[in-house]
Amino acid sequence: MMKLAFYHPEIPQNTGTLLRVAACFGVSLELIGPLGFLISHRHFRRAHLDYAPLATSTIHATFDSFWTACSGQRVIALLAQGGDSYTSFSFLPSDILLLGPESTGLPLEIINKVQDRITIPMQAGARSLNVAIAGSIVLTEALRQCALLPTQAVA
Repeated sequence: MMKLAFYHPEIPQNTGTLLRVAACFGVSLELIGPLGFLISHRHFRRAHLDYAPLATSTIHATFDSFWTACSGQRVIALLAQGGDSYTSFSFLPSDILLLGPESTGLPLEIINKVQDRITIPMQAGARSLNVAIAGSIVLTEALRQCALLPTQAVA
């Protein structure tokens, strides 16, 4: 199963949005602590609405515990700059898409642990996308490539 992973999330609204995305696309959301907010935070609850029961999520206390849990799966770092374009990358159904904290992105020691690094090409002068939007864009392409996109339209 494809997964989204969020390293040291800082903003509850982004994390709630990614939980909603995970629920809608049938993927797991792996949160890697420490989290910058409490799971009971009202903005987190408001962002994920009532999708939490539909989502599969795990909270890992540390990156090391996450890394151990995903042994055997390919972890792909999503970077604001550098790496291959996500549109030219070949995804696998068991991939884990790793997002970094909103304020800093993934630290170099984490980037150096993963084998693959991708980015979303943007117009010159554009610095970065919101992490939840970036994760959604890449997840949709990965699921499309692997023929894992849901086929039932929402009424």
